[in-house]
Amino acid sequence: MNRNADSISMPSGSLSAPLGMEDSANSSSAGESTGRIGVVPNGGYLIVNADDWGRDRETTDRTLDCILRGTVSSVSAMVYMADSERAAEIALKRGIDVGLHLNFTTPFSAPNCPARLVGYHCRIAAYLRRHPFARVLFHPGLAHPFEYVVKTQIDEHHRLYGMGPGRLDGHHHLHLCSNVLLGRLLPSGSLVRRNFSFQPGEKNLFNRLYRGWVDRMLARRHRLTDFFFSLPPLQPPCRLHRIFSLARQFVVEVETHPIKTEEYRFLAEGEILRWVEECGIAPRFVAR
Repeated sequence: MNRNADSISMPSGSLSAPLGMEDSANSSSAGESTGRIGVVPNGGYLIVNADDWGRDRETTDRTLDCILRGTVSSVSAMVYMADSERAAEIALKRGIDVGLHLNFTTPFSAPNCPARLVGYHCRIAAYLRRHPFARVLFHPGLAHPFEYVVKTQIDEHHRLYGMGPGRLDGHHHLHLCSNVLLGRLLPSGSLVRRNFSFQPGEKNLFNRLYRGWVDRMLARRHRLTDFFFSLPPLQPPCRLHRIFSLARQFVVEVETHPIKTEEYRFLAEGEILRWVEECGIAPRFVAR
């Protein structure tokens, strides 16, 4: 088996053991309820995950349309948002695979949002927006607000979906900021979204070293997919070919936002199905 598929480097820096790859015999079995993480044996698996489920009615409806067309595997849900309650009802009724999309920057829009959560969230958002390195630096003065905001969103996911999230990621990928990682705020053993995967030389040395360090930290406490990419840009075509080719051998997560017109058309009009004929799109999120 060629582990250096299409010249894309392994996230761990090793060509034989991707970070987060676990013996399937030691992993939990597939569950029947929303949020359970199934197990995939050695081999390829393509997961198309839609973010922002429940953010508002249009986002939920566009994502649901893609799910019904078989072009989206799973969703990551925002809580305390305008459509969170309805989105949860839809997911439970239809058996949609739902993880938690932690939110640290976008204002909560649900009428039942606790005042304490709003206050802490505003402090965190102001800090994270202050400078580009805020997510890299640990802020001791915000340790408790971060802990409260994460726990409260996990608890709300449990209330909405009847169970805690077995899978977590973050709005704007801020679940990977230092206050979350160093504070060990994500439940141990859960499946957590890793950093974006890039081709060799695509990012500078510091960027690659930092991302590698973060992924190694994640792999000590969490399960990871082998690769992670965003759906866009859709051009050039060779980019999508490389991504989908990896899914023949590895577990690949592709992030999408159906609220964006270009992505919605690519998914809803079936263009993606012509790209993934050989590997197909997974019906739900799984891990090794």
